[in-house]
Amino acid sequence: MTNNYSAAYKKSLDEPETFWSEAAEDVHWYKRWAKVLDVSTPPLYRWFPGGELNTCYNALDRHIDSGDGDRIALIYDSPVTGCKVRKFTYLELCNEVALFAGALKAEGVNKGDRVIIYMPMVPEAVIAILACARIGAVHSVVFGGFAANELAVRIDDAKPKVIVSATCGIETSRIIEYLPLLKEAIHLANYKPEKSIVLQRPELEAELPNSDYLDWETVVKKAKPADCVPVASTDPLYILYTSGTTGEPKGVVRDNGGHLVALKWSMKHIYDVNPGEIYWAASDVGWVVGHSYIVYAPLFHGCSTILYEGKPVGTPDAGAFWRVIAEHRVNVLFTAPTAFRAIKKEDPKGNLLKAYDLSSLRSLFLAGERTDPDTLYWAQNLLDIPVIDHWWQTESGWAMASNCMGLGMLSVKPGSPTKPVPGWDIRVLGNDCEELQPGEVGAVCIKLPMPPSSLLTLWNAEARFIESYFSTFKGYYETSDAGYIDQDGYIFVMCRTDDIINVAGHRLSTGAIEEVLAAHPDVAECAVIGVADQLKGQLPVGLLVLKSGVTKDSNLITLEVVKMVREKIGPVASFKKAIIVGRLPKTRSGKILRGTMQKIADCEDWRMPATIDDPVILDEIGERLKAIGYAKSP
Repeated sequence: MTNNYSAAYKKSLDEPETFWSEAAEDVHWYKRWAKVLDVSTPPLYRWFPGGELNTCYNALDRHIDSGDGDRIALIYDSPVTGCKVRKFTYLELCNEVALFAGALKAEGVNKGDRVIIYMPMVPEAVIAILACARIGAVHSVVFGGFAANELAVRIDDAKPKVIVSATCGIETSRIIEYLPLLKEAIHLANYKPEKSIVLQRPELEAELPNSDYLDWETVVKKAKPADCVPVASTDPLYILYTSGTTGEPKGVVRDNGGHLVALKWSMKHIYDVNPGEIYWAASDVGWVVGHSYIVYAPLFHGCSTILYEGKPVGTPDAGAFWRVIAEHRVNVLFTAPTAFRAIKKEDPKGNLLKAYDLSSLRSLFLAGERTDPDTLYWAQNLLDIPVIDHWWQTESGWAMASNCMGLGMLSVKPGSPTKPVPGWDIRVLGNDCEELQPGEVGAVCIKLPMPPSSLLTLWNAEARFIESYFSTFKGYYETSDAGYIDQDGYIFVMCRTDDIINVAGHRLSTGAIEEVLAAHPDVAECAVIGVADQLKGQLPVGLLVLKSGVTKDSNLITLEVVKMVREKIGPVASFKKAIIVGRLPKTRSGKILRGTMQKIADCEDWRMPATIDDPVILDEIGERLKAIGYAKSP
């Protein structure tokens, strides 16, 4: 393949309006934009102002109108309910969406109104999302099973006219009741939604509390299909809440036009998939990956997208992903590195892979946490396909750095998400806003303006939006990630800015130390935190999860990793302590809670993260840290 990356990237920075106007021609507009980019009030940039379109039309109706209504749009695969598989053609999905959009309208939901979607990974979640987009309502998806008080905070901020939910979610084999959580959240919230529409799942049918709670099937039966409503390119499509440094949620706002243009462009140019092919983002609709690459981008591009209600291990085993790929002939898989670390831990030699035909799979994309080289090599050797680490955030909405497969694959440097994606002008800055030299670690920032689909603002918090992202480095978006760019222009995102540790005046990246620990043959995954030290300021401590079946003495393993860090990084790291744990505390999206563990080690006040997948694990971490002299009571 001819490599077109350099030319595309140069044009995207030198002629951004030309570059993105050409991409926008691939989108259906009711009314063409007045200008490509409004730069009149930085940093409040707006893409395609004056244009009118409908996101749902571009995801569904457009393909039906072009004769592809019989193509499979959505594949629902649910091992937690006994491997039930349901498939929807574009026409079938469109009909379902139009009916539910009509049900929302019947309950008074109109253009600009908010709808909170609090649902498990079921087709009705996708239907509800697209139904909101169809009528111009603003959806806010909250991860199913989220704590009642956290849901209440989002209700008060978004002020939804309607909440859409279900009777339960299923975590492996455990049923999570949603109705008690929803009822408590509404009780706690100051703002009260007018109605809640509840999907009765056969795994848990429940009596609805009162007349404010409506049955999904009943409202759909009474509904009339709703047509697509034209909205302004700059109108909000959705609000997605992400926890801020203060613990208060930030409502990231995504627009309609820029979001559609960028995500449609990304499917071919980053992931190199074609209309009609099978794309699987193994994530959750509650996270940005689920928004962008389960629901929206694959449907914009005319692909078949997979909605998977299961886990990488335990549903039923570490071969779960291989079954889905083989059964549905998946062409491109996108998931988090933590999923592959979990598979590697349970089946380090990949024996379960042998039962499946994965010949359809062309590439694997990883994002959400830094992909350590050991995991990349393991996946690459196991699958014998390109394994692409790429980097992005809730705020960006799509990849900021990646090996853009559709523009011609660049050489891979393990530990790097390769180079900036066209449109993203990435710089590494020092404290004085000066650009650092190749190899120097600093704050990874984006020179303004950012490309389409980056966050529009924070919901009802424009001043906080500016303060949070643009106040530290004038003229730049602050990603809060730290890293460096090498002499070849490759980006290395090493850790969050807060995870840079200072050891006797030396700034060290926890990611660099983790890279060494992960290379130990017995280590499945790891994390490094910086703990307070009176003499050196901070010292690194490693937390190790071992592969299944390891019988070697744990003290010997910790001695070996200490020696490895000394050899690879040097005595400057002062790495002398590591502990072995059963698992690492993570959010439901797979991010390791390093900051929380550091606070526990330093005996600081800390809050239980709302998105933690298993709170009990933090007790084990605290006990293990006490055993090596940390986490003592003040």
